[in-house]
Amino acid sequence: MPDWTFLTNHAHVLVCIARDPGIRMRDIAVRVGITERAAQRIVADLAAAGYITSTREGRRNRYRLDPTLPLRHPLEHDHQIGEILAVFRPDIVQTTSATTTTTTRPSGP
Repeated sequence: MPDWTFLTNHAHVLVCIARDPGIRMRDIAVRVGITERAAQRIVADLAAAGYITSTREGRRNRYRLDPTLPLRHPLEHDHQIGEILAVFRPDIVQTTSATTTTTTRPSGP
């Protein structure tokens, strides 16, 4: 792996969850290149900040992102995480209003 990347591990975990809401912690760790414990800490950080919620489905968790929340650093605070995730998930279009967030898939092949 390179010595540095443009995105943090927190962003990488968000991308993993956006791509697969039912992803296992072990798989997040492998894809991001961190330990499973580090993946658990990052998921806990994201949940504590409200960026993700999880529900139990059988023996697994299913994650849900809130794309309307702002990025955390003051330089990017006027942008939402959904804008970043849209770069990595172009098949999902986010439309946001004050009360609802809708995820739609474009029609066509």
